[in-house]
Amino acid sequence: MSSDPSPRGAAPAYDDAEKGVSEKVVVYPVDKKALAFPTDEKNAVFVDEKKDVAPFQPPQVKRDPYALVKGAPKKKVSKVLLLKLWYNTYRKLFTIAFSINIIMFGFAVSGHWPYATKFAGAFAVANFNVAILVRNEIFGRILYIIVNTLFAKWAPLWWRLGCTSVLQHLGGIHTGCAISGVIWLTYKVVNTYRNLVNENDAILVVGLLTNVALIVTAVAAFPWVRNTHHNVFERHHRFVGWTALFLTWAFTIMGDLYHPDNKTWVPDGRHLVRQQDFWYVMGMTIWIALPWICTREVPVDIELPSPKVAVVRFRRGMQQGLLARISRSAVKEYHAFGIISEGPHAKYHYLICGVQGDFTRSLVNDPPRTLWTRELKRLSDGRASQFAGVSNTSTLYKRGIRICTGTGIGAALSTCIQSPNWFLIWIGSDQEKTFGPTISGLIHRHVEPERLLLWDSKARGGRPDTMKILKDVYKSWNAEVVFITSNYIGNSEMMEGCKEAGIPCFGTLWDF
Repeated sequence: MSSDPSPRGAAPAYDDAEKGVSEKVVVYPVDKKALAFPTDEKNAVFVDEKKDVAPFQPPQVKRDPYALVKGAPKKKVSKVLLLKLWYNTYRKLFTIAFSINIIMFGFAVSGHWPYATKFAGAFAVANFNVAILVRNEIFGRILYIIVNTLFAKWAPLWWRLGCTSVLQHLGGIHTGCAISGVIWLTYKVVNTYRNLVNENDAILVVGLLTNVALIVTAVAAFPWVRNTHHNVFERHHRFVGWTALFLTWAFTIMGDLYHPDNKTWVPDGRHLVRQQDFWYVMGMTIWIALPWICTREVPVDIELPSPKVAVVRFRRGMQQGLLARISRSAVKEYHAFGIISEGPHAKYHYLICGVQGDFTRSLVNDPPRTLWTRELKRLSDGRASQFAGVSNTSTLYKRGIRICTGTGIGAALSTCIQSPNWFLIWIGSDQEKTFGPTISGLIHRHVEPERLLLWDSKARGGRPDTMKILKDVYKSWNAEVVFITSNYIGNSEMMEGCKEAGIPCFGTLWDF
């Protein structure tokens, strides 16, 4: 029901900004002017008489009830609660997918399931097929549409929370099946080398290269690589992954057309298309190619309200809860950001890009006129569709809270603009000056004061007690769920606090 609170330690510089969760903003000097109180001479009793008056004593201001008490010890969280947050739906889905495969693999290597040994290659590509499918952006959009259409508002809360959790953590299936596929392929290659005498040398070489390429692709996606070396992850996971796909085609076709019993090639197309592994690889190819068919170069306008934020404007409106991947190149270095839009029929939609990594810094230093993104144009109305994030399931709930910090407003604002049943809490520093009039205008035009809490940490002297705010708003707003977009530390604190208070919540994922 909740997302991973995150690994301990600071998040990598590029991730916070590119995922829309950076809190670092620029503080500008403020021109200090002398205070002047206007006088009303009509109400003055002694206009021409000078009298000694007591010095003005400002009234005592009560302490902000939501201000965080400085120096207060951090409340300890029980290990049981931390374990529940760590073993989230992502890891549960991974456990299910991986365990099923390991059980089958155990029967195969022990000799109790000859079929699995004979068709180990088919088991490998079947797992890769599922792993790629659940990561396909179009398939994900379809799942979100189905769930939002069938279960909005009326279904029991536990079921709706479960749907959101599964959709948010589909990556667990991706990881479980991908690792299992590597294991099955390794088993297939080992068996091929065991039959070295009867196998063709070309098959042996291609099989080994395929296995190595897929291992490199998998290792590049490990969290410690992905979160600390994003470009390394993307280049290896994508380009080595594409190489592995071509090698998989070669290994599959060669293995299906070669007969080791008599050491001959039988180029029979009918025989080839009857093999299950052929169609699994075909499915892999379709799922990989489909998002790239939707890649487009589109015109953009960039607003620079401050040196640390770029607001990128695109044509067309969008529904709430979507994210966009953008790049300066057609195939390299795509970065995901939350979409802000007034609705599907609006004229524009916006991305807030906090400046920390090389890509986001280039948007400020050298603003482009066009960017590459992925669009699925629907013929019915010509609108573009991006991939869905957890906020897209906000339509499942009667009332909810969307809390965010810093540039996290990019992932949160559309939900509160397009639905009057969502309460917005935005914590940041000097938001209007940092993020500019466009974002401030969208908020004040569409989010009523009774469902809006803006916390300016600069004006109010520090960070708030977020859990006190959440508990009070959750009760007064009669909310069913809380969606959180923050950095590692903020996300962890709020997830732990909500879990302890029994408040259903979903936090930021570091798995783009």
